[in-house]
Amino acid sequence: MSSEEFEKLHEIYRSLYDELKLIPDKAVGCHGEERRKLVRTFDERHGEAMEVLQGMEGELRAAPSSYRNAMNAKLRLYHRDLGKLQRDLRASSPGFGSSRQTMEGSNYGIYSSQNQQSTHLQSQRALLLQGTEALNSASQSIERSQRIANETEQIGTEIIDELGEQREQLDRTRNRLVNTGENLSRSRKILRSMSRRLMTNKLLLSVIILIELAILGAVVYLKFFR
Repeated sequence: MSSEEFEKLHEIYRSLYDELKLIPDKAVGCHGEERRKLVRTFDERHGEAMEVLQGMEGELRAAPSSYRNAMNAKLRLYHRDLGKLQRDLRASSPGFGSSRQTMEGSNYGIYSSQNQQSTHLQSQRALLLQGTEALNSASQSIERSQRIANETEQIGTEIIDELGEQREQLDRTRNRLVNTGENLSRSRKILRSMSRRLMTNKLLLSVIILIELAILGAVVYLKFFR
């Protein structure tokens, strides 16, 4: 609902109503053609006021329920006020009924057609407003879905990047482990080689000591026992 449009219609109605409520008092002191002119003016303004009220009702169809209920009650009062003005004019103008019936013969079809057309246009406008609101809601829902999809895509891209970095870290760690394993293998080989050399050196040293003891024993024997 356009609150600005509703306020404009409300101002138009108040202007028409202010003009209508003066006519019954004027009709009391008028006769003949002047009275018929006032009756015609009243009918025209009354029809315009009814169309304005229909327009206001159409605007209220798209309004929030709390606001719509209050305004509908006010519109019912406006319809009652227009009916009261009609009764006041009929009471102040004895010829109002016959004059109105004569005028209705020529004007009723026009007003009826105009009112039906106005009602049809207002219903179409209300449907159009509902369709527009539905489209806006759908557009907002699509925008939210697209925003969520973009955020999800961004999060997925960040996760993929993080997984790529973690994979690179795992590859580097695996390479370091492979290198460490190779180093350990070389170290074990070196230790085994050193262990073999140590045993060989011990054996050589033992042989040398035995040879030296044998030589020393031979020298002692030759020197003291021969």
